[in-house]
Amino acid sequence: MKRILAAAAFASLAGLTACSVSTPAPDTSTLTSSPAPSQPTPSRSSDAPAPQAGGVKAACEQFNALYAEYKAIQGDANAYEDIYFAAQDAKDAVSGNQKGLFTSLSVLSLDRSSAVQSGGEVDQASKDLVRDAVFANAQECTAEGVTLRL
Repeated sequence: MKRILAAAAFASLAGLTACSVSTPAPDTSTLTSSPAPSQPTPSRSSDAPAPQAGGVKAACEQFNALYAEYKAIQGDANAYEDIYFAAQDAKDAVSGNQKGLFTSLSVLSLDRSSAVQSGGEVDQASKDLVRDAVFANAQECTAEGVTLRL
């Protein structure tokens, strides 16, 4: 099960690293006048509010809360896996750069869980991924009155 989760997390990581922080301007020669199709919003079955309900501010606050929980864990592989699942749920409820915050936290949590079980160390790349995601979202979160914390 953990290998499947690790493979999924690393596949998400590969997709995340392929994304650009800024979006290029659309080519006006290929634009049409037809309206963009509306996309249904996912529903959540839990009682916790979805980060998208409050937009960027809620996503930034939720990241800070999950990261604080992550930092408070002391060597419990199952608790790290719980953070992984919470970050995956949050990632599915946000859009744009905020997906990177939760994807990177899920990768780090899964890496930490594996390290606890094997007695090894967390890969530096996992730590760097979270740091990079925080820097990529810092301006947007600060504009909403939330300072991302590591």
